[in-house]
Amino acid sequence: MIDTHAHLDGEEFAEDLEAVIQRAQAAGVEKIFVPGICLKDTPHLLEVCQAHPHYLYPMLGLHPENIMDEDYHQVLDQLEQMIAGSSDIIAVGEVGLDLYWDATYKQEQIEVFEHQIRWAEKYDLPLMIHTRNAHAELMDIMEQHRDSNLSGVFHCFTGTEDEARNLLSFPHFMLGIGGVLTFKKSSLPEVVKNAIPLSRVVLETDSPYMAPVPNRGKRNESAYIKSVAEKLAEIYEQDFDTIAHQTTENALKVFKKVTFFNKNEKFP
Repeated sequence: MIDTHAHLDGEEFAEDLEAVIQRAQAAGVEKIFVPGICLKDTPHLLEVCQAHPHYLYPMLGLHPENIMDEDYHQVLDQLEQMIAGSSDIIAVGEVGLDLYWDATYKQEQIEVFEHQIRWAEKYDLPLMIHTRNAHAELMDIMEQHRDSNLSGVFHCFTGTEDEARNLLSFPHFMLGIGGVLTFKKSSLPEVVKNAIPLSRVVLETDSPYMAPVPNRGKRNESAYIKSVAEKLAEIYEQDFDTIAHQTTENALKVFKKVTFFNKNEKFP
């Protein structure tokens, strides 16, 4: 399995990262992708990933909730220099739109998101897209790039069947499914069953957030992705190995800079 979204560079893992990684490996997680959210934390993110080559893989981007922390024009310039200067960066992310709390900086968020979309097109990298309370705005922006080379993941999908179908109309994108799938009152299992084919799903934890049942309320970590895969197996009426294999293959279709070797098998 691949955890396509885990903030393992965060302070929540400062004391026991090695143990977290060991538990992930024991649970069958063979790669973890680590998103960037701001400039100031990027050097540490890169250090953490470089300390775990071929297991932790860095993404770089400016998260919509962080755009007003610094001069975002200057931040974008510096982040692009890092992306252009490193072959280790596997995606542009975590980027997107977040209007959950308020829409004060909506136009700035749109500007920054579109700027980073252009990076993805320029450097042929996938996008890791965050969106909350902004589906219509996201679709308006994505439509402008429908004929481009864009690919990526719509991270932490928890929307409706219609929203799933809208997003899946972009053929080179996957939906990131995480712990919410296991929550007792979640409508996501029904949406997955009715509107999302297994061929378009990637696994994610969004660690340290949103731990799945039976660990809900605890710090999330990559080992818990197994609970998400088990729930998917139940929904799709498939065995666990099928879910693990297919979601891994899906991830590697998007994140083309990542190679995968396991038991003498190479995924395309």
